[in-house]
Amino acid sequence: MGETLAIHLLGPQPSVVRSGQPQPAPRGRKVWALLAYLLITESAPSREWLSELLFSDADDPLNALSWNLTQLRRLLGPESSIGGEPVVLRLPPGTFVDVHALTTGTWMHAIGIPGLGRELLEGKSFPSCASFEAWLLASRRHLAGAAEGVLREAALAKLSTGDGARAVELASRLVATNSLDEDAQEILIRAYVANGDLAAAETQRDACVTLFRRELGTEPGIAVLNAADPERQTRALPDRPATKTATLARLEAGLGALDAGAADAGIGLLRQAVADAYEVDDGPLQVRTLIALGAALIHSVRGRDGEGAGILHEAIGVADRIGAPESAAQAHRELGYVEMLRGRYDRALRWLRTATTLAGDEPTERAWALAVQGVVSTDVGRYEEALSAFQDALRLAHAGQLAQVEAWVWTHTGRIHMLRQNLGEARECLTKGLATARAVRWTAFVPLPEALLADVDLVEGRVDVAAGAHEHAHALALQLGDPCWEGLAARGLGMVAAHQGDAATALQWITEARDRCVRLPDAYLWVEGYCLDALCALAVEQGRPEAARWIEDMEALATRTGMRELVARAYAHRGKLGDRAAADAAQVLAAEVDNPALRRLE
Repeated sequence: MGETLAIHLLGPQPSVVRSGQPQPAPRGRKVWALLAYLLITESAPSREWLSELLFSDADDPLNALSWNLTQLRRLLGPESSIGGEPVVLRLPPGTFVDVHALTTGTWMHAIGIPGLGRELLEGKSFPSCASFEAWLLASRRHLAGAAEGVLREAALAKLSTGDGARAVELASRLVATNSLDEDAQEILIRAYVANGDLAAAETQRDACVTLFRRELGTEPGIAVLNAADPERQTRALPDRPATKTATLARLEAGLGALDAGAADAGIGLLRQAVADAYEVDDGPLQVRTLIALGAALIHSVRGRDGEGAGILHEAIGVADRIGAPESAAQAHRELGYVEMLRGRYDRALRWLRTATTLAGDEPTERAWALAVQGVVSTDVGRYEEALSAFQDALRLAHAGQLAQVEAWVWTHTGRIHMLRQNLGEARECLTKGLATARAVRWTAFVPLPEALLADVDLVEGRVDVAAGAHEHAHALALQLGDPCWEGLAARGLGMVAAHQGDAATALQWITEARDRCVRLPDAYLWVEGYCLDALCALAVEQGRPEAARWIEDMEALATRTGMRELVARAYAHRGKLGDRAAADAAQVLAAEVDNPALRRLE
């Protein structure tokens, strides 16, 4: 049996432990920098790349790299290998790496990481390596966001099992990391209620309201304001002796009301169905009703994703208890969808991959899980991975006549081609996505492919066509009350104005777009990043004084969530303001993304 290996990079004292024995620290900080980069980057760095990234200040950069690689081999031991061209690091099976456990492990594994919430290589700086410093900052922010995602998931899991005390502890840590996160505040208030401390719940709610008014000039959302009300967390009582037949009928009626657009009535019926399912003590029926209610809160009511996620966690717990985890495939997929919207992509991928596994050969659930997984991969710049998931989802959708899945896949495949500047392929896919959505009357989705197709028209010089399409997408989004699509179409109207030479109107529209798309706490954050990218480009071009601040906002959003293409673009915008180091860093960051068009950043 070989030796065990553990690598800890979070916190002020990175370490390597082999077979339980801490290894002597290597000479120099750059060994740790080299190890962190090789463990985290998804590119395959050449020796020349690494030498320029970390050792450009040395008299002989390649020789300095070789020396540090030798130090790293000694640190990791004989069962690890590092070398080749490009440089590849191979670790023995079973190696524990804290940054990997944080981003890909379950919350139960990640919550026990000693450095949870601490920075990557905390306290270490590399002032002679400006591009590496930019990469390190992006990685630190991403891992900080991942730590918040773990705490959130753990707190919701404890809430779903009734462990209010542990939920309070975890949610308190979450709020301490980001007190302006409505989601975190809601979870903490609900945790106090679950723990029986209504006074603490009301105090936390009032403190949150005061904080938001002072810092943001606004009120927190309705989910936060209602979270301290115990009646809103208490399970409804059956209004008559429950039976399985009556419960199924109530479930059907609730889903029918949702389909008819009567969200409040539908959710009320589903809450009652959940109560009835518990009354008759039918585990499979509990899972079905909980999933229906959780999904309804996520998709039918704005700003209620937190409550919906908690109910889905409960459904998964019931499914595990009755020995039927496959019955909760939809719950995993819906939780992945929620995490995708909020840019918690590491957690989203865990949920979605589990959903795909649990779905087995069931085509509808498997197709949707793959389709949402493709969007997650798109948002973080793993385009080939996304296209593979979309291809599998489309195959299942064709076979099962799942038109909404087809519309989703064609649209987001078109988004990839648009971002890669493959405009012909983008037009073909987006046209199919729009036509399919209209054919099945999926009106709530139509503004997305319509706006993205209009973006393609604009790039190709069809300004009048783009203007008409964006106007329609914007009007439809307003009717739907969808802040994400409102923002996307408003961005498009701003870009149309810019092409028409009206810089003031362009700036006004795109500024409004950025504000609109995040006016609710469960908005799709990639749209905000897309709007910020356009806003930064316009501000730099016009020499606006707000440019630096908007670039900083874009960088902060993109690094925290892991939207790697937008991270590179933020540094490229800063480079255009005259920051040569930022321009160089943009090239390093662009290397993380499989988008050839990104290599042309200037």
